[in-house]
Order: sequence, then C-alpha cells, then structure tokens
Amino acid sequence: MEGVIFDWAGTMVDYGCFAPLDVFKEVFKKRGIDVLDEEAREPMGLQKREHIQAMCRMDRIAHLWKDRYGRNPDENDIDELYADFEPILFASLRDYCSPVPGAVELVGRLREEGIKVGSTTGYTSEMMAIVKREAKKQGYVPDSLVTSSQVPAGRPFPWMCYHNAINLGIYPMNRMVKVGDTVSDIQEGLNAGAWSVGVIKGSSELGLRKEEVKAMEPALLAEKMEAVAEKFEKAGAHYVIESIGKLDGVLSQINMRMANEETPTLTSF
Repeated sequence: MEGVIFDWAGTMVDYGCFAPLDVFKEVFKKRGIDVLDEEAREPMGLQKREHIQAMCRMDRIAHLWKDRYGRNPDENDIDELYADFEPILFASLRDYCSPVPGAVELVGRLREEGIKVGSTTGYTSEMMAIVKREAKKQGYVPDSLVTSSQVPAGRPFPWMCYHNAINLGIYPMNRMVKVGDTVSDIQEGLNAGAWSVGVIKGSSELGLRKEEVKAMEPALLAEKMEAVAEKFEKAGAHYVIESIGKLDGVLSQINMRMANEETPTLTSF
C-alpha cells in the first residue's frame, strides 16, 4: 500500500460532520421549509450545491415546496439556496476543524511506514482554505488536498482521487485506499479503482457528537453502528472500521491480499 486518501469532515475533522448540517437546515427554513436531520445528511459528501440540489429532489421536501410556492424547486431556487449557504458556512467553519480522536496519530504512523496521505472533500477550495489552516494548527496536514471545485465533478466521480494520485505519484490506483464517512465516499473510492473503507464513529452517517457516543446506552449505540456498517457494506465498501484509529489493521489485511495479487473491483459510475 502506497497511499491513503481521506475525506475531511466526518472522517478526519469535525466529529459527526456538524458544520454543514445546521446550515443546510437554516437556508431551507428561511424559505419556510423545515427539513429533517436525516434529509440534510443523506447527500453528505457531495459538492455543496449538488447536495442542495439532491435535497430539493427529495419527495417530502419537494412536496412541501410545492405546497408553499405552487411549484417544485428549480435551478434558480437551488442557486439562491446555495448563495445563502456559503456565507453562513464561512462564518462558522473555523469552529469545526478539530481533528477527530486518533486522526493525527494515525497519520504519524502512516508516514513512519512511508505511506503518503491524500485527501478529497465536498467543500470548495475557498472553504478548505479555512479548514486546512485551522486543522494544521491542530496537527493535521495531508500531503495532497483536492477539492470539488478543482475537478469537473465531485463525488461519486473519481476525479478527485485521480488528481490525488497524480499529486502523490502513485499508480495504479489499487495501491491506494480511500477512507470516508459517507456512501458517496465509498462510491468515490470504488469508482476510482481503489480499496474503499467506511468509518463509523465520527461519521455523518452515525450523526452523533463525541459526548452523545460516550453517553449512549451500549446496546443502542451498537445497533446504530451496525446500521451504518450495513449501509457502507451495501454500498460496496471493502472494509468498515469502528473509528479512524483502527485503519492500521485494515491496511495490513489489504497488504496481504495484494501480496496474493488480489485487487479491488473497479465499478462504473
């Protein structure tokens, strides 16, 4: 294994991926549409305008919009929602850049093994200028960062992964692992021909803060985590890990499989 490509929010920083969640809900609420947490989270990992577009296409949200405005939301509405989204997110983003527990230590171990560290994100380059700066202050600096605004299309397309491969000088793609906390992360890795790993704790899919995870009754937490694992596995993840610090064991398994000339299956997008 030569490289690992990490997602940012919900994987390496911003435990639970809360930075964009409340903003998505707020911009819809300004238009009289109350969206649910699960609706705001479902498209997580996509480029943010595409995320809003996906929300507008959800049956319940589209129905509420039509009841209020007499029509389904159109491209102008999506543009206006996104125009509201950006400044609100920019105002709060620096408060959601802390590395998740175990992330910085993991990167240190990877570098000791000579493994390069890449990253992809649904945030734009302007958003990531803030996140990258604040995360660096707290010890997390990947070797490569590619944003959704640097490529023709974001997730689930593989372009950001390919761009990372160029930056890191790694080929073929089966020598890389993509790690993320959403279904679109899993699909991105698969479409790139890389090994794809989903992480549960800290993820948008689990949607819990550290304090909530710690306080939750163990049986209920296990049930919720199992549901996330099943979702990742259904999406095609090669491996699912409990937390980011558990990635080392998966990399060892992948190295053994590669030694036996196994490769991840390339999917179509």
